[in-house]
Amino acid sequence: MQKYKAYFPQLALILITVIWGSTFLAVQYALNFSSPMFFVGCRFAVAAVAIFLISIKSIRGLTLKETAAGTVIGVVIAIGYGTQTIALQSILSSESAFLTALYVPLVPLLMWIIFQKRPTLMTWLGTALAFTGLVLLTGNGLANISFNHGQILTLISALAIAFEIILIGYFAGKVNLRHVTVVQLAVASLFSFASMQMVGEYTIPDFSWALALFAIGLGLASAFIQFVMNWAQRMVDPSRAAIIYSGEPVWAGIFGRIAGERLPLLALFGGLLVVLGVLVSELKWKKSKKKEQ
Repeated sequence: MQKYKAYFPQLALILITVIWGSTFLAVQYALNFSSPMFFVGCRFAVAAVAIFLISIKSIRGLTLKETAAGTVIGVVIAIGYGTQTIALQSILSSESAFLTALYVPLVPLLMWIIFQKRPTLMTWLGTALAFTGLVLLTGNGLANISFNHGQILTLISALAIAFEIILIGYFAGKVNLRHVTVVQLAVASLFSFASMQMVGEYTIPDFSWALALFAIGLGLASAFIQFVMNWAQRMVDPSRAAIIYSGEPVWAGIFGRIAGERLPLLALFGGLLVVLGVLVSELKWKKSKKKEQ
């Protein structure tokens, strides 16, 4: 039994990819009842309350370092999910998922820029594959690369999520997990509400039970995703975690397909190249040792 316990964090991350993959379509439906940033604010408010109730006994020991870490991560989360949600008004949920997956090859590139940690050859190869897939996803050829508004916003979202992964990895093990999760979700909610007017949202949507159900459901899903990500990344190698996360757009594509979404064949091939690029970027060559006779 002890042997199998080591796989629990990895299995938890796999479950997260399934849940995460379903949220793209759910958010797109929710936008029928709400404006984007208001919904993101509600979603993370529910998530913050859920984690707070779980952590209420230990939240008293919140430190300045944990508050600072949670604030920085929370702002990045709000930018990432905010731009992604706004973009879902103009692109398919499956397309959004494939474009968002570009955060995986972006992580080692940003690590190179920030921490001078040189990417491997496989990272460069994976990035090249992912970029080719990105171009095909836009519906344009290599000779005419252009992006629409929704695609540009989703690429910004991918960049923000890459920063989120780096920040979580940087602070993991240095701060109290539950404290930081509560702060980051609360800050993400407040920052989203504060950003409403900046993105042209001047009124609050009318109340509806559909909006409440989507906000509560996705809020609880967000709480679970954030908490498990922070917990599991302390025990799962970042490269292995990134490979597991690469399954998320595949699940999103499956859910989108079930809902009737149909990406063009060329764009679908581009999405598969993005996933392949994600996988390749995390591969590491291992030299095999010959057995001595």
